[in-house]
Amino acid sequence: MTDETLPAATTIPVVRLIDLSAESDDDRVVETVSGFASPDHANAFARAYVRDSLERCRTGDEAASEVLGAWRAFGEDAEVVDASGEVPDGAWHSTSEAATFAASPASPMERDWRALDPRGSAAGEGEGGHDPDVDGDDDDAVDEDMIPPTILVDLPPRRPH
Repeated sequence: MTDETLPAATTIPVVRLIDLSAESDDDRVVETVSGFASPDHANAFARAYVRDSLERCRTGDEAASEVLGAWRAFGEDAEVVDASGEVPDGAWHSTSEAATFAASPASPMERDWRALDPRGSAAGEGEGGHDPDVDGDDDDAVDEDMIPPTILVDLPPRRPH
């Protein structure tokens, strides 16, 4: 194989999730997400992740500069990088849109990074999934404290057709 025919897996970037409140650079990267179908998929995930993080820093009617300041102090950034840790051409970066995000609240779809997460809804089931057992009791159950209350509803039993 020559350098010009790299396998597709080496050309798909990963997204590093960065804790902006970390005290040292060594503690900033909290997770690296891989498994994206394309560079555009990685960019879309990073964009939605940052958009959601910034929205969680919005508390009311504060000015865009205050929202942006809170995000820079307490939020999470997402960095699209290649296998060598370098930012590839065409990679989305928060500096290009963070101020715009702060100025205008996001719709639920704009901040839905979970729908773009390559780890998918089968979290914890095999390679690349999140372990849904966040409370550490090894029961492999989803921690209901982590599910929004609107999802926790009792549905009537299904009727046979």
